[in-house]
Amino acid sequence: MRVARPRRLVPAAALAAAASLLLAGCTSGHPAPTAGGPSGQPAPAPANGATPLEPLPTDLPAGLAPYYAQQLNWKPCTTDFECTTFKVPLDYAHPGDGHDVELSAIRKPATDKAHRLGSLMLNPGGPGGSATEYVQAIASRYDPGVRASYDLVGFDPRGVGKSAPVTCLADDRMDAYAAADITPDDRSEIDALVAVDKEFAAGCSARAGELLAHVSTVEAARDMDMLRALVGDQKLHYVGKSYGTFLGATYAGLFPSKVGKVVLDGAMDPSLDARTGNLTQAGGFETAWTAFAKDCVKRDDCPVGHTEQEAGDQLTALFKKLDAQPMPTDTNRPLTEAQALTGVAEAMYTEALWPHLRTALATAQGGNGSGLLRLADEYYSRSEDGTYENLMYANMAVNCLDLPASFTDPAAVTAALPDFEKAAPHFGRDMAWMALSCAYWPVKPTGAPHTVRAAGADPIVVVGTTRDPATPYAWAKSLAGQLESGRLLSYDGDGHTAYGRHNTCIDDAVNRYLLGGAAPDNGKVCKD
Repeated sequence: MRVARPRRLVPAAALAAAASLLLAGCTSGHPAPTAGGPSGQPAPAPANGATPLEPLPTDLPAGLAPYYAQQLNWKPCTTDFECTTFKVPLDYAHPGDGHDVELSAIRKPATDKAHRLGSLMLNPGGPGGSATEYVQAIASRYDPGVRASYDLVGFDPRGVGKSAPVTCLADDRMDAYAAADITPDDRSEIDALVAVDKEFAAGCSARAGELLAHVSTVEAARDMDMLRALVGDQKLHYVGKSYGTFLGATYAGLFPSKVGKVVLDGAMDPSLDARTGNLTQAGGFETAWTAFAKDCVKRDDCPVGHTEQEAGDQLTALFKKLDAQPMPTDTNRPLTEAQALTGVAEAMYTEALWPHLRTALATAQGGNGSGLLRLADEYYSRSEDGTYENLMYANMAVNCLDLPASFTDPAAVTAALPDFEKAAPHFGRDMAWMALSCAYWPVKPTGAPHTVRAAGADPIVVVGTTRDPATPYAWAKSLAGQLESGRLLSYDGDGHTAYGRHNTCIDDAVNRYLLGGAAPDNGKVCKD
């Protein structure tokens, strides 16, 4: 499991069964404008001492006018969908200098054009998730009323999918990276982990070039505002999942007067530093494992014992066995401890994968690691032919730019291990070591933890799931509290994100908001 913060999208296998995915960050590719709040008054200092993200000036900078004046050329690309591209400046500090990035977008037009409300932009998470692919996969599952009233729109953020994708490693080297030991026991294993982290960073630098310094979330949010204008909307209507909540919150902080109906589902907390985010996320996965174990031991086919304690002990024993000796699979790739950890973590994102995990653990108990390897491959977006999508490359590139690294060297990780192992006995150690990756990043981070107030914005609905593994529920509560117009909508349940999964109460509340503008009461709780 190789993430620096939440990373998520929809795993292909789970999408058919019902799912929705994650990683994170928050910052600016350039210093925020020095203007105060929307009225020009100084913004109040946040209570926790974090740096506020200021809104952009009301007047559009002259250098951006040509970009906002583009004409989109939508063309049919697949059944029921239209595609287009638009250009954004590589560096918003120097627009029009000839260094542009072409971004890809897709839409499914509203089915009731006479009563169309505008465009509803969607982002599945990541960072690194392709919104153009996501919209195609998810559009038919949206409420008929929402599909009738909105064009469903997605764009691949810079560095992602079809928008100048960042790549870092050849596929065989990515295999090695995903399999590398992330629970090192001695100096030689630590050195080996540092070596693969440095190789990954160097590969990104060599292949991505100058783009690597310009894939921040703030830049993506500014790109999103440009698309908002180009599709003809006065305000942004948006549903962001997981990391998509961070993108949406960043947008709201930059453009509060342009906020329309915005839903942030599986929310991230932009006020957290990377280390704190990693630590609380480790606890989130532990909570999710406990929920899985509690469910599993009630079933006749549970492969990890009859009590929660037995389940945890058997998982620990499996990881230790794999640390000593990788397990054979049906492929030429043996299952390593790191891949087993990743496979288990993948199944924590949605209860739809719990049966797959039970089967995979049972198979592993018999000495075959194929099931856990398949789950790990889904997490890393590895195809059966051995090729990787750019998800994890973009994921690391955005995260390492958005926040200073959790740790600067192996000694700092070692010192933090007791805290991580206390918070998450099964996931803490690996999540601490995997957070070392950004220490070797070739581009300096441009962002920092900050609160987002979005003063003056229309109501923003923040959705949190109480046992969410990747974006812990506390993050949703924090974000809703930061936002001046935040409305917390809670799902008392399992899995990552809530809207559009299986809870009628959540879906009805969000759909009413999207279609009628009435935000749910702050603090509303939905249960199964």
